[in-house]
Amino acid sequence: MADQEFKRHTAFKLRIGDIFQGKPILDADKFRFLELNDKHIVRVNVIANIVDKYIQDDEKKFGSITLDDASGQIKLKVFGEDIEKFNSFEQGDTVLAIGLLRQWNNEVYIIPEIIKKKEPEYLLIRKLETDLDKPKLLAPEKLLELKDKILNKIKEEESNGGADVEALIMDLQSPPEAINQEIKRLLEDGAIYEPRPGKLRYLG
Repeated sequence: MADQEFKRHTAFKLRIGDIFQGKPILDADKFRFLELNDKHIVRVNVIANIVDKYIQDDEKKFGSITLDDASGQIKLKVFGEDIEKFNSFEQGDTVLAIGLLRQWNNEVYIIPEIIKKKEPEYLLIRKLETDLDKPKLLAPEKLLELKDKILNKIKEEESNGGADVEALIMDLQSPPEAINQEIKRLLEDGAIYEPRPGKLRYLG
């Protein structure tokens, strides 16, 4: 019955960094929910890359997968026969994971209900989805800072033939709208150019 109660909770689409900005609410050391803005979150839906996998297959069966989506890292943990859920996943896979948040020894982690392989492009889609819920306007000084970051990234990628717009959006912790706006301004100013769609190079 308790499990059915949990499954009625919405699985919020979040980036990992957002989870760690929330406040875990406990009841006598038992995790109740994550307080994030005005939401009480029990279940989450994340898309990330597997950067580590550990399986302990003895009398104390245990498995953990470390996920990274460029905003932070979190672990999926399974116990007992549930370690079989991790059989078809390896380091480097991009996955969608839906599960229950838990906390133990001050570590927030996820007990997965569903894990599915996804194409790496889904990381960018999730970033765009979650950024829709965030304020779009940046203060003038933040825009100047963002402009400098974009230029530096493009300069760093010169030896690789230029910077990918999608990679810039993934790497920079700013709304995609603001990033695209600053790229457009840099193109208009002649500081950068676009040798082909989605690729940016430095002109100086």
